[in-house]
Amino acid sequence: MSPVRRVMAIATSSVPAKSGLSLWCPTTPSLSRRLPAGFSPIGSRNVTRGIITASFANENREFVIVGGGNAAGYAAKTFVEHGMADGRLCIVTKEAHAPYERPALTKAYLFPPEKKPARLPGFHTCVGGGGERQTPEWYKEKGIEMIYEDPVTGVDYEKQTLTTNSGKELKYGSLIIATGCTASRFPDQIGGNLPGVHYIRDVADADSLISSLGKAKKIVVVGGGYIGMEVAAAAVAWNLDTTIVFPEDHLLPRLFTPSLAHRYEQLYRENGVDFVKGASIKNLEAGSDGRVTAVRLADGSTIEADTVVIGIGAKPTVGPFGTLALNKSLGGIQVDGLFRTSNPGIFAIGDVAAFPLKIYDRMARFEHVDHARRSAKHCVNSLLTAHTDTYDYLPYFYSRVFEYEGSPRKVWWQFYGDNVGETVEVGNFEPKIATFWIDSGRLKGVLVESGTAEEFQLLPELARRQPPIDKAKLESASSVEEALDIARDSLQ
Repeated sequence: MSPVRRVMAIATSSVPAKSGLSLWCPTTPSLSRRLPAGFSPIGSRNVTRGIITASFANENREFVIVGGGNAAGYAAKTFVEHGMADGRLCIVTKEAHAPYERPALTKAYLFPPEKKPARLPGFHTCVGGGGERQTPEWYKEKGIEMIYEDPVTGVDYEKQTLTTNSGKELKYGSLIIATGCTASRFPDQIGGNLPGVHYIRDVADADSLISSLGKAKKIVVVGGGYIGMEVAAAAVAWNLDTTIVFPEDHLLPRLFTPSLAHRYEQLYRENGVDFVKGASIKNLEAGSDGRVTAVRLADGSTIEADTVVIGIGAKPTVGPFGTLALNKSLGGIQVDGLFRTSNPGIFAIGDVAAFPLKIYDRMARFEHVDHARRSAKHCVNSLLTAHTDTYDYLPYFYSRVFEYEGSPRKVWWQFYGDNVGETVEVGNFEPKIATFWIDSGRLKGVLVESGTAEEFQLLPELARRQPPIDKAKLESASSVEEALDIARDSLQ
């Protein structure tokens, strides 16, 4: 099994790229074959832009996106860029909000009020990717129908019809599934839904957590991955007694080496965060008022807590689309390099899609905002044009913690590539550090903490080109800057 599975990507073993895929003609099928009864194909004389309005006579939609996350928002942006959104596109979401940049939910959204927290509409899609802020008014102006708080509960592929929770029926010509993931939860039997226990996937979750943080004294974060690290850093800003509990030996084992993790753990300890490693949870205990009061570990010991955040991963939200071809090892809906499912006219993007990772010749599924953005754009471009280039994604991960006002040190790292092979660590974390992954003499992946903009721009080029590199020379570098110069020279 590839070590890249240790990355948040939830990547895969060696499933061939074509496994489980229906390899129909690579050109986009004609819209006339995919549109429901009563529709004329785009370009026909009796379909003029502006005639089909948001009222959608006969409940017919040319394009429907199911899901209201980042992938849906960036897909909508791409439809607009092609002039194919006005009166043609419908987005169906279970949320009450237009798509927004979800990474904020475990970062700036959790800052206390005096430290300038992020709030909507400030981080609606697509500001995170440098684009226009797509508020609810933006969707109205672009003629995009938004159906809020009404998740899709059923699908009839033969009739090309979706059914929503309210009983609404929607006919589609082309369907894009962008349902993302749901948080993995503790069972009710061990206290997984006690008052004071939180999971974070949407604004409502984050609002609930903020309400608890404002009254909390002791918080326990379960999980040592991205969610755990980011929530714990935010809790420090609230001056809370904070403990992170996880079963592994060190933080973020999917990516960090033990040495790198040690550096971050020391930083967290300096900020007052405690760690309980190698521990599993037996149950969450409640007080007389029914709220959580403690976390009981498998060894019988307890950690007092009036607030608990569970960050133990997520599961792809397949929902009613479970009859499509799924990837059993990765979870999610199997697609090809154009994000087509095994059912013509139906696509899947973002977290829910298991796709061929071209650069490493294996299947993968990524739970990451960068992939959500890029997969959405690639899918819509493929759907609306003769574009047939397969998706060529370079794995990328980052985190930002302790960024609030008054923090003695703001932390921001970036990683590109594949974390396989041997590692070389350069720097002492004061003020920066870099880790290089080398396999068969070639540079495969690189992580830099506290780099400059120019240094961060170098990382994707290094990871994509995978140059041969002198490990001994890299080990002899006296600074991160010198190590990156050595890596840059290797590109020659």
